Amino acid sequence: MQSKATAVWQGTLKEGEGRLTTTSDALRNTSYTFKTRFEGANGTNPEELLGAAHAGCFSMALSMILGEANLTPERIETQATVSLEQDGEGFTIKTVHLDVNATVPGASDADFQEAAGKAKGGCPLSKVLNAEITMNATLAGA
Repeated sequence: MQSKATAVWQGTLKEGEGRLTTTSDALRNTSYTFKTRFEGANGTNPEELLGAAHAGCFSMALSMILGEANLTPERIETQATVSLEQDGEGFTIKTVHLDVNATVPGASDADFQEAAGKAKGGCPLSKVLNAEITMNATLAGA
């Protein structure tokens, strides 16, 4: 299986603009700039997109692992915080923190924490990231 995305950048780093497009058209000429990446301007940036992808990957992995334990999640909400930090003259993603809140009828907190830990280490995006990945996982009603 392959997934493709295209980025086109025009202009200088600070004055230019990029456009992101995916083959699925989930992103279609979506704009990103220096200001959206480093100055908090409205719009997306690569780290935000990586966070969305990681949160989605983790949530699917957790659902699979819970299902293997005969548990069906009603809801899994995952927020990924990607930290881009200055590293010498460049930048590095050093950490990703996952905040997970889930409603899983019949799950004990111990079973949920075990499943969440397996999903954190097992989702393909966790495996590809060379960053420390931390997590807080909360089971509703536990």
